[in-house]
Amino acid sequence: MSNRPIIALTAGDVAGIGPEVLVKAVLNAAVRSACHPLVICHPKVLQRAIDLCDATQQLTIVPAPIDRLPHTPAFRSNLTAALSLTSSQTPVFCFNPATDDATDDATTAPPRKVSAAAGDAAFQYLTSAIQLARAGAVDAIATAPLNKAALHAAGHHFPGHTEILADQCGVSDFAMMLHLPESRISTLRQLVRTSADTDWPAQHGLSIAHVTLHTSIASVPGLLTSDGIAAKIALMHNFLNQIGCVRKSIAVCALNPHGGEDGLFGDEESRLISPAVQRFSNSRTSVTGPLPVDTLIRRAVAGEFDGVIAMYHDQGHIPVKLIGFDAAVNITLGLPIVRTSPTHGTAFDRAWSHATPADAAGMIEAILTATKLADAPRRART
Repeated sequence: MSNRPIIALTAGDVAGIGPEVLVKAVLNAAVRSACHPLVICHPKVLQRAIDLCDATQQLTIVPAPIDRLPHTPAFRSNLTAALSLTSSQTPVFCFNPATDDATDDATTAPPRKVSAAAGDAAFQYLTSAIQLARAGAVDAIATAPLNKAALHAAGHHFPGHTEILADQCGVSDFAMMLHLPESRISTLRQLVRTSADTDWPAQHGLSIAHVTLHTSIASVPGLLTSDGIAAKIALMHNFLNQIGCVRKSIAVCALNPHGGEDGLFGDEESRLISPAVQRFSNSRTSVTGPLPVDTLIRRAVAGEFDGVIAMYHDQGHIPVKLIGFDAAVNITLGLPIVRTSPTHGTAFDRAWSHATPADAAGMIEAILTATKLADAPRRART
C-alpha cells in the first residue's frame, strides 16, 4: 500500500472547464507518481469529461459509508486501499457527496452558462472536501474554479472559495496567496535583473498574499487596519517557514502611488501600513515597507523578496498572472487544512468543446503544490 498523500480534487462549476482540467491532471504522470487523486464530482459529469478528453480510463466510483458520513475512520482505510491500485489503466476515482440522487441536479446544469444547479454542486463538492480534509480522510484539497454568480444563484452568498473555506474551518485570520514556484520564475529573474541588483539568494519562488480580497476598490481604504495588515504578514511568515525558506524576506506594498509621497497622495502608509511593519522590527523575519508597488514588484521578481503583502486583489493578481498565469497556484493561508487551486477561472467561453481544449497546467501545478505542502515536515514557528 502506497504512502503517497490522498488529494481531494473538487470539480468546481461543472458548466466550466473544471471537470476537463481535472481529468487531464489526474492522468498526468507527475500527478500520478506524487499522490492519490480523488475527484469529488457527479460521476456522470466526470464521465462526460473523460469522453471529451478522448481518454480510455475507467471511472471508478468510491461509495460513501452506509451512514453517509465520509469522515468515518473506515472511509480513510477503504479509500487508501482503492486508490493504491496500480496498473497501466489506473482508473479515475470519483466520490459523489450527494445524499439523494433525486435532488442532485449537477447533471442538469447547462454547459457554459451560469446556473443555480452548477453553483450548488460546486458548493457541495467543496463542503465535502473540507469535511474530508478536516477529518483526516484526505491529506489536502485542490479546487477547480467555481463561478461566483452561480454560487449566489444557488443561495450560497460567499464571495468565493476562500471565504467558504474560512467560514467552514472557523478561522478569522486567513488570506488568499498566489505562489509562483522557483522552477517557473528562475529564468524570468535573470531577465529583469539590472546591474544595480544583487544576485539575491532566492530559492523558494515568489508568494503574494492579499490584505483585502473580493471587494470594491472604493471600499479598500476603509477596510485596511494595522492589525489586519500585521496578521497577513504573520501568515506569510508562517508559510515561508513551512516551505523551508530560511531568509523569509517580506515586502509590504504601499496603497497609494509613490508610497503616498509623504502624505500628498494619502496617509494610509504612515497611519496604517508603517505601524504594522514596525511590529516585526525585532523579529527574525525581514519585513520591509511600505514600498511603491511599481518598483517593489520588479525587485521581488528579481529575487530580493520571498513574499509580498498586497493591499488589494488586483495589486497582487495582475503581476502574478502576467508573469506566470499557467504556473501560479492559489493557496489559502491560515486554514487548519491544505488547500490550493489554479489561478484561472471557469472559462465558459472555452468549456466543453473539442475546438477549444482547456489547458490543465495550472491544475497540475496546484495538485503538485498541495502534495508538497501535505508532505512538508512540521517546522517550529519562529
